[in-house]
Amino acid sequence: MNILTFRRGMTDGIPIALGYLSVSFAFGMIAYGYGLPLWASSLISATCITGTGQFVGVGLMAAGAGLLELICTIAVINARYFLMSMSLQQRLPSDMTLPQKLIIAYGNTDEIFAVSMMKTEPLNFRYMCGIILCSWLGWVGGTTLGSAAGAIFPAILLDALGIALYAMYAALVIPEAKRSRTVLLVTLMSAGISCLFTFLPALSSVGGGWVIIIAGLSASALGALLFPVDDSTGETETGG
Repeated sequence: MNILTFRRGMTDGIPIALGYLSVSFAFGMIAYGYGLPLWASSLISATCITGTGQFVGVGLMAAGAGLLELICTIAVINARYFLMSMSLQQRLPSDMTLPQKLIIAYGNTDEIFAVSMMKTEPLNFRYMCGIILCSWLGWVGGTTLGSAAGAIFPAILLDALGIALYAMYAALVIPEAKRSRTVLLVTLMSAGISCLFTFLPALSSVGGGWVIIIAGLSASALGALLFPVDDSTGETETGG
């Protein structure tokens, strides 16, 4: 039986790292545009490793959001990592220590989870460290380069890069929304709820982070109520 090695993990992490470079580069430039120094944006990427969470987080900080609002918003956005880590943990050796599991949980991103779960060989700590380290270097390296470039490029270019956040959201949602009518409807409901907080004077004072939480949880609850999953087929009643 083939044993997954640290070197194999580093090799498997190269495509992930290359993909991270462009997104984290944009994050570094946007963070610089918000006034964060290079060391701060690099530290955020080194400790968080979450694309959407970091983009939203620096936006909330720039808008003057409170600490509780920031924590709750990031927690909701990254809630999927709890489920991913629970699933990945079932593939790990039973004798793996708690510190080793915590290291893997720290580096467990969507892409690392997908690649690791596709392996037919038994996962081990050496392999997971390899794929996490390689991916981490790409994420942090791209952020550092982007923040450094932000000091060189004109301010108008930094402002234009704000579209990168919305482009990332669209890239995540549109393919799944095209495949599933349920996802499309839940997305539209979330957008509609968010619009209420923008255009209704009574709700316009609510912070952006709380709006994300309320809109996301409300749309998810409505989706679960209106489009329950059929346990026998694993599909929703809309046929998604």
